[in-house]
Amino acid sequence: MALIKSVRGYTPKIGNNCFLADNATLIGDVVLGNDCSIWFNAVLRGDVNSIHIGNRVNIQDGSVLHTLYQKSTIEIGNDVSIGHNVTIHGATIKDGALIGMGSVILDHAIVGEGAIVAAGSVVLSKTEIKPGELWGGAPAKFIKMVDTEQSKEINQKIAKNYLMYSDWYKTDGQSNK
Repeated sequence: MALIKSVRGYTPKIGNNCFLADNATLIGDVVLGNDCSIWFNAVLRGDVNSIHIGNRVNIQDGSVLHTLYQKSTIEIGNDVSIGHNVTIHGATIKDGALIGMGSVILDHAIVGEGAIVAAGSVVLSKTEIKPGELWGGAPAKFIKMVDTEQSKEINQKIAKNYLMYSDWYKTDGQSNK
């Protein structure tokens, strides 16, 4: 069972039809929308400031979300995929964005709607990635514009797959849907 811990008078709020892996950790001021999945070893630490997550968001294995005390929060829109081992520290991720595996998104960065951050990227503090842009590297830089429909299709497929995967665990953990 996931670790859900209250701190400083805040208790995580979890929307309908969410999947929390057995060793996922949600602490403090964390709000999840509906149809979200928080995977193995993911940590959402809303102890020093808030983490608000929209609907149909998947936060994959080993990711860590945290903030700065009284200085930054995390806001994640709807239909967002956060890849394995991502660190998000006090940033805003808009609807339909995709954050690639192993990326780091730092305080006050904004990842626009439908934008993609390539795997292994480091998005520095206060960087603004505009809607539909692809950024990559360390530090991350603009690479190209992404076709809006292609980006939407990719992310919807990932989100749909993660909803399907989470259903496997909600039933009996053995399902082969």
